[in-house]
Amino acid sequence: MILLAVAGIATGGIVGLGAAEPAAGGLTINLFWIIVAAANFILFFALFLAFFVRPIGAMLTARRERIEQGLADAEAARLERESSAAERAEAIAEARREAREILDRAQKVAEETRESDIAATRAELERLRVQAAADIESEKQRAVADLRAEVADLALAAAGRVVGETMSDERQRRLVDEFLREAPGSESSR
Repeated sequence: MILLAVAGIATGGIVGLGAAEPAAGGLTINLFWIIVAAANFILFFALFLAFFVRPIGAMLTARRERIEQGLADAEAARLERESSAAERAEAIAEARREAREILDRAQKVAEETRESDIAATRAELERLRVQAAADIESEKQRAVADLRAEVADLALAAAGRVVGETMSDERQRRLVDEFLREAPGSESSR
């Protein structure tokens, strides 16, 4: 404002000087008005710079920094995504390897269990076979003994009828035992 006041005072003095000179006619160049117009231009240019260009420049600089930061963040995110993709692939490969190992161990344990079950079953079958053979042999011995006792009783009854006399039980048993020992196919002749 002070500049305008000074310009106004100076203008008044120069206008007075210009009025005193006779008009030459035509186009005249007034140095005062050229200086005032230049001062106005400089003043308005300074105001334009101060109020428009610098804030817009600061805003554009801030926007450029945000865009650059966004681009840097996007690049960092891309690199992180690529590294996480590699880590994910590595984790998947590790999980597959562990799954394969677990499956191999499970198959090995199953095979060992199957073989031990087969061995236990074979041992049980062998034990049952031996026990059955022993049972059969003891049953055979018992049947042979029962058969001999029955044959002896029948032979004594038949001999008692043929001879016509009754023998004592003790004497009968002794005779049957002697006969069986001397008979072919008995245990003592084997």
